[in-house]
Amino acid sequence: MGPFSKPLFEDPSARKLARVGVVDVGSNSVRLVVFDGAARSPAYFYNEKIMCALGADMADTGHLSIEGRARALSAMKRFKKLADGMGLSELTCVATAAVRDATDGKAFCEEVRQATGLRIWVIDGEEEARLSAQGVLLGWPGAYGLVCDIGGSSMELAEISGGRVGRRVTSQLGPLKLRDIKGGAKARKAHIKEVMETLEDRMGSQRDRLFLVGGSWRAIARIDMLRRGYPLHVLHEYRMTRKSVSATVEYIRKNDVEDLRTLAGVSATRAALVPYAAEVLGRLIKTFKPKDIAISSYGIREGMLYEQMPQRLRDRDPLIEACRFAEAKDARMPGFGKALNSFIAPLYKSASGPRKRMVKAACLLHDVSWRAHPDYRAEVCFDNATRANLGGLKHSERIFLGLALLHRYSNKRENTRFEDLYGMIDERTRLEAEVLGKAMRFGAMLWMNKDEERGELRWFPQKKQLELWLTPDMVPLFGEVAEARLSSLASSLGANVTVKTRKRGKRVPDQISA
Repeated sequence: MGPFSKPLFEDPSARKLARVGVVDVGSNSVRLVVFDGAARSPAYFYNEKIMCALGADMADTGHLSIEGRARALSAMKRFKKLADGMGLSELTCVATAAVRDATDGKAFCEEVRQATGLRIWVIDGEEEARLSAQGVLLGWPGAYGLVCDIGGSSMELAEISGGRVGRRVTSQLGPLKLRDIKGGAKARKAHIKEVMETLEDRMGSQRDRLFLVGGSWRAIARIDMLRRGYPLHVLHEYRMTRKSVSATVEYIRKNDVEDLRTLAGVSATRAALVPYAAEVLGRLIKTFKPKDIAISSYGIREGMLYEQMPQRLRDRDPLIEACRFAEAKDARMPGFGKALNSFIAPLYKSASGPRKRMVKAACLLHDVSWRAHPDYRAEVCFDNATRANLGGLKHSERIFLGLALLHRYSNKRENTRFEDLYGMIDERTRLEAEVLGKAMRFGAMLWMNKDEERGELRWFPQKKQLELWLTPDMVPLFGEVAEARLSSLASSLGANVTVKTRKRGKRVPDQISA
């Protein structure tokens, strides 16, 4: 199934997912998310979180926090009102560890139902693990490894492989519960070690990628970025090594949490739980020894959306689907990305599959920022590509895509506010992005009708020879600006360039020199 096959976001099976609302009633927060858009890689139409700490003090009382329960009920009333205003037919609401463990959990659900009409589905730990793992699969189709989702009162593990969720297990290693353990740090350390050994026995050997899901993990990732001086503050797909995690766990232990909170931009409520979560993470990586660690912004809420997808939609590439949707919504000529990709494809005959994928994504996005002011269009393109909510995209690929789109509108990349990000990819990759951007910049000059017969590029990399073949009726489009852009592309390729004309169906000798 190619990336330019018919998009599914207009298909009836996908259109019913065009706006889906879910509520996650967690131990620490209650959140409403409304998804909208491309279905396979949806936009967050609305996203609101209220820190309620429903699970606070449960170790002592056995029931939900009185204050947290009142705040959660207020949040559910607000969310129902918002959903009605957005025209949502229903909200899917799930509750996790705090509500399922509390003696008054059922009473709270009934109180919400009477006040709002919303039914809360209380799921067990293994179901929570499954949904979180499906959220990871939403962003990483075909991913394999171990998913670890930490909430306020529990921590779940699930293995994923070949697009499927395998073994799953839940534990009581949530930071709210760890905070209540008597005996201080020494007792917590022993408890965490004992529980982690039990989890290892249940899950078996896990040496692949570790996907971290949950607000406490994201807070630790922000602190890791701070410690490393990492320039791209995008949490999804942020990568860490075991060595880096160990260093950050020690960094958290040695520094004042309030100082770290301020510097890393972590909320006060979340920061209070970070030291406990860091202790768990340190033991987690020692136990399972993952080959690398990735932060996932997708979790249980995205897993609830994934649950509703037909398999043929799940099988789609989330990046390409999102780019197709962006082109359909914002480009001046939807569908032109396919024609542009075909035109510049000769430059990428020997490119790897992942590189061709990035070329296709760039062609789809090449014109979606045309409304930006011309003086800032190149920077807007870079900013959108590097910080947009896109799944299936490594940080290095974000920079590559951003640079390619920047060069779609500008020959130069110097003197922008993004220069500290360029170093995230090597010089050769920066040049490849420049070539792609200039190829799109030139290709967009040659025609305006996506179905029109277009020119043909021929590229001979060994000879460093670039040829442009035009039909006679296309020659008038090859004006001074187009000629300058072709020359700029050839310069970046280190190539000589020749422009030729051909009759329909055959080539004829040189007619034009450039």
